[in-house]
Amino acid sequence: MEGRPVPRLTWRPVVESDFGLLGDWLARPHVHRFWHHDFSPEGVARDFGPGTRGEEPGEDLLVSVDDVPAALVQRSRIADYAEDFEELSAIVEVPPEAVTIDYLIADAASTGRGLGSAIIRAVVADTWLSYPATPAIIVPVVAGNIGSWRALEKAGFRRVGEGDMEPDNPIDPPLHVVSRIDRPADRGLGGQGSTRIGLGSA
Repeated sequence: MEGRPVPRLTWRPVVESDFGLLGDWLARPHVHRFWHHDFSPEGVARDFGPGTRGEEPGEDLLVSVDDVPAALVQRSRIADYAEDFEELSAIVEVPPEAVTIDYLIADAASTGRGLGSAIIRAVVADTWLSYPATPAIIVPVVAGNIGSWRALEKAGFRRVGEGDMEPDNPIDPPLHVVSRIDRPADRGLGGQGSTRIGLGSA
């Protein structure tokens, strides 16, 4: 984080006992504005339950800052979700093994202070190790969510396209900014040279 001590970030998979916490986070105005999830107990169980049971190919990860739960990261191979792959491929080239990420920061006071880009950098570094066949991470963000796509740029992503996709919140126009970061040459496919930094298993 710029001008501040780098926080100690750890993560673990979301479990059922986290659902109450996630419901609280999803109900917060700064989160609900762009995630727009059903934050009722039933809605959280419906959306996150399959992941905790291994029924979804993606990952839901609870991120802690200095051991305090502070954020949620979702990560998946884009091709594992056919509709998302088709929609994004209409805008930019999407390699079959490409990964996408999304995240939320629970505390509104922690937004805009570099935590988002710190989490993104750590997730990217871990992705090269955890997904050794992945050549790139590609992230679409609704254009109005300026803080999120700027955080991606601060973490090393470059803008590779713009186009219409279905927004999470129907009040938003469909225009999305698409950002991409490629696997560094020294962390070639197969995970050679990769090291886990920033985020680690809690």
